[in-house]
Amino acid sequence: MRTLSVLGVLSAADCGKIAAFLKSCQRMQVTVIDLVSWLYCALVVQAASGIDVLHDFEPAWPERLAELLESFRTRDGGYAKTHEGALGSTYHSFLVALCYELIGKPIPQTPRLVQFVFDRQRDDGGFVEIAPMKKSGTNPTAAAAAILNMLGALDNELRDDVATFLREVRSGEGGFQANTRIPFADGLSTFTGVLTAQDLGLAGAFEIPRVDAFIRALELPDGGFKGASWDQTADVEYTFYALGTLGLVATVGREFVIR
Repeated sequence: MRTLSVLGVLSAADCGKIAAFLKSCQRMQVTVIDLVSWLYCALVVQAASGIDVLHDFEPAWPERLAELLESFRTRDGGYAKTHEGALGSTYHSFLVALCYELIGKPIPQTPRLVQFVFDRQRDDGGFVEIAPMKKSGTNPTAAAAAILNMLGALDNELRDDVATFLREVRSGEGGFQANTRIPFADGLSTFTGVLTAQDLGLAGAFEIPRVDAFIRALELPDGGFKGASWDQTADVEYTFYALGTLGLVATVGREFVIR
């Protein structure tokens, strides 16, 4: 759905079918990913077609959703993917923060979440997904930077740390690696790396022509994109990341060229 929206071809007929599907999912047992995806889709449907999936909801649904979001909170101050999670996840904490932003509500106990994110930073300047991990990853670093930026807790020192880490995971292929131990770039890490560099104004984090060439090399003849050079088939999610990356590099300024 996001891909169709990015391409400007999300039709009223598409929205009608998607709205019906979303309404059928209301009573599912959900994870944090399910929640943010459902909510995002509902809002895009409304923006694109005027169909209000939330029309029949009780007026207090934002408060009910906030209660559900807090049920994923863990003792370390973050949020887990499911109710069974004992440790907070940097990525899922970002998704919860995004949900709160979408429903226009502040995150409860914000200082706890900020401290949770700070505790996930490692000496390489990046951030890890869960506490026991020692090596930072591109995607949790992007999630951590987004949370801190949303909450006004990202200072220049942290920006420099993130920039240092992103340079470490910049691949010779032109994209970004998931971490320093994986020797190849992939579409998701490239999308999150480019987006983070753009959002934080990190000059010199990547080279526009090389990122563009890397992503275009992932396109298959049928129009979809694979996730990495070794992949064999197109993937809906990676197609979105590829198109998102191409859109980002088409809009960033010359200051992002590597120095």
